[in-house]
Amino acid sequence: MKTICIITSYFPPETGAASNRMAHMAHGLTKQGYNVTVITPLPNYPTGKVFKPFKGQFKHTSIENNITIHRLWIYASNSKNKIKRLIAMLSYSFSLVWFFLFNKLPYKIIVQSPPLLVAFTCMLFLRKSNHKLILNVSDLWPIAGLELGTFKKNFSYKVLEKIEHYNYKKAHLVLGQSDEILSHITSIHPKKETFLYRNYPDFKPLPIQSTFNERGKIRIVYAGLLGHAQGIYKLCKELDYTNIEFHIYGMGAEQDEIKTYISKHKELPIFYHGGVSREELHVALKTYDITIIPLLNRIYGSVPSKIFEYARLGLPIIYFGGGEGETIIKKYALGWIAASGNYNDLNHVINSISLSKLDANVKSDIQKRALKHFDFEKQLKSLSKVL
Repeated sequence: MKTICIITSYFPPETGAASNRMAHMAHGLTKQGYNVTVITPLPNYPTGKVFKPFKGQFKHTSIENNITIHRLWIYASNSKNKIKRLIAMLSYSFSLVWFFLFNKLPYKIIVQSPPLLVAFTCMLFLRKSNHKLILNVSDLWPIAGLELGTFKKNFSYKVLEKIEHYNYKKAHLVLGQSDEILSHITSIHPKKETFLYRNYPDFKPLPIQSTFNERGKIRIVYAGLLGHAQGIYKLCKELDYTNIEFHIYGMGAEQDEIKTYISKHKELPIFYHGGVSREELHVALKTYDITIIPLLNRIYGSVPSKIFEYARLGLPIIYFGGGEGETIIKKYALGWIAASGNYNDLNHVINSISLSKLDANVKSDIQKRALKHFDFEKQLKSLSKVL
């Protein structure tokens, strides 16, 4: 049987797009006939604390859905302090080195990046071994950090840039979730073998249902990480609520600010529903009219995986993030575009949407296009040919 190992910093039972896409990849490869092993930290995201069933353990190994999962020790933290975040990444890197020294790995290894330092650890310690190293790049760091304001162009940035280039150089194959990512990589290493690997979801789509709101307002929903990059707190303050309700699902750094804002502005139709499981979320999303996918700043190379997930659910999308995501929304007629960072334009777009036209047929058409063009299994079969 073909064997492959996936090294990732996020994996279920953790929630969020990163863990979901790596789980999809692992399960998809098992369907393609691979014996899959996953190496990941003890689950701790997004709380920054190791989940109760795994507390006090240095290593936990289990077999779940025919996938062998090795969960390694990490100094867990979701602190805004850069030093603590660095220590957390380094602690997982140390655990990986320990694992490499005492365990035999399959020939093919997929390494998730970011985090850059974790990917660097894998590329550095496995570079001379008899392995095919496949780098799966979901976001471009440190460029994304620069655009988000996390980094400045100083000595530290140059070091991270060198690490980034080293990772690309040592990878035998690079998977990128966007054309922008692949263009960036080939601008550095023109002869590098690459493969466009979109973050398509893999779940059975739920039947479309009509929505009805007795208050006559469009129900807009956001579901996902409540981090600074998404800017949901600012969105709460900037939206025109004349014709809408705004519903929020998720957890993250901004959740306390959002809850406080809602409590101080009870006259506004903003509803925070907390974090729920992915299955519960999919059922809840069926009851809304539109979803919004925002980014506080346009991030080069980023294509939110929510685009493909919500389209599969048949949910019309307002995209407010710029970049390649806009191209996908337009190309496949998945919803509306608002100019990135322009809240006046966003409100103009929302106010131009007619609730009467948001019927089941609109949702059904979006779902059909998603099923046709965002086919996870077809993509996996193509990937298997190049692995």
